[in-house]
Amino acid sequence: MSVLAVGMSHRSSPVALLERVALSGEVRLKVMSEIMGATAVNEVMMVATCNRVEVYADVDQFHPGVAAISELLSWHTGVSLGELTRHLYVHYEERAVQHLFSVACGLDSMVVGEGQILGQVRNSLKDAQQAGTLGRVLNDLGQRALRVGKRAHTDTHLDQAGAGMVTLGLAVAQQHLPAASADAARSGARCPMDDAHAGIAGEIAAALPRPQNLTGYRVMVLGAGSMSALSANTVARQGASSVIVANRTFERAARLAECLTEAYDSLAGRAVPFADAAAHLAEVDLVISCTGAQGLVLDAPDVAAAIRNRPGRPLVFVDLALPHDIDPAVRELPGAILIDIEDLRAAAQAATGSATSAADVSVVRDIVDEEVAEYQSVRRAESVAPTIVALRGKARTVVDTELARLNGRLPDLDDKARGEITHALRRVADKLLHQPTVRVKQLAAQPDGGAYEAALRALFDLDPAITDAVATPKPAAEES
Repeated sequence: MSVLAVGMSHRSSPVALLERVALSGEVRLKVMSEIMGATAVNEVMMVATCNRVEVYADVDQFHPGVAAISELLSWHTGVSLGELTRHLYVHYEERAVQHLFSVACGLDSMVVGEGQILGQVRNSLKDAQQAGTLGRVLNDLGQRALRVGKRAHTDTHLDQAGAGMVTLGLAVAQQHLPAASADAARSGARCPMDDAHAGIAGEIAAALPRPQNLTGYRVMVLGAGSMSALSANTVARQGASSVIVANRTFERAARLAECLTEAYDSLAGRAVPFADAAAHLAEVDLVISCTGAQGLVLDAPDVAAAIRNRPGRPLVFVDLALPHDIDPAVRELPGAILIDIEDLRAAAQAATGSATSAADVSVVRDIVDEEVAEYQSVRRAESVAPTIVALRGKARTVVDTELARLNGRLPDLDDKARGEITHALRRVADKLLHQPTVRVKQLAAQPDGGAYEAALRALFDLDPAITDAVATPKPAAEES
């Protein structure tokens, strides 16, 4: 059994292709179940965020595993296998473990050090559990990845240096919101507007060192999931005067709005039906969207109508969704500013370069390497367990055979004597095997530990079929 990672991210693929490969929650569960049905695959977990789609699997064979994952991704996304494979990366065994640990630490994020990925990895484990595709191997790996990510943020200042996607989006948005007071903005005072998309990288780099301030601005948040809730809380902390929440499930929007109102005394939070969101655009200065919908949530005509009702005041959109929530044509509307994943990706390198400590990144990479080595060591030690179980089983068989022979030759032995002999023989076998089994576990943890396990099998003539049977997990229905 080996860990395999197949995926694409902002590093390997254009955002347009990532958008096509993005899968809704229900479809992800279905894809994981179908990958699980492939002959070579034992367990499956999928990490899907606004800038990555990755499948982790416990497989018996490398090539069939890669083929099954690639073909099913192609089938469910409608992207041809040829186009898909040009942008896929594949990691196997130690490289796959190292990649997941790096992802969990934020080292592979669009903005290095962002902490939101930890929650996304945690949700991936829950999704795999819900789909029935999570087993011991990937659960242990995922839990270890969460631990590594937490350690990276605890032991270094990486989380302080790296802005999250929400913070990064707001850093850009703030540059386009009216520089005058909120009261002046709401009175219709005209503010000079720069080209909405020129020099965004420089704007982010300039904005990040300064504290964010949205005092008095009115915000709409589309969606009520984890990213949307984070966005709503972030703008509330930065001083927004009101937050309107719209979500397809109105009850979730209402709960989020109520929580905001209770948590922030100066903020007015309210929920509106999702279908009515466009009708409230003219009331706000900033719209943040991350719904996970498979189609557009706001189209250009809706936005154009809202702009006509707010002359002289720019309406800023931050679209953190993949696929896009907001019609890209909004970018062409006078008075509207659209900031999306593509904009943030183009700017992230400049922002990271100005804000992230190279020393912290180096320390986190060392943490990842250390944790990978420990994880691999534990896995190698565990891999010898079936051989040890088979060895002890063979010893027990030998003892039982000799006891049966003894019973046949000495039928007059009383029960007490027979019990003492049985106990003595089994203790002798256990004592003889104790040191070799302890030592082979220690040796197996080393990089070349497999040779010691192979030697143990050869010395005691252990049947490979028996050790393989011990190592193969029982189906859920057979487990006690």
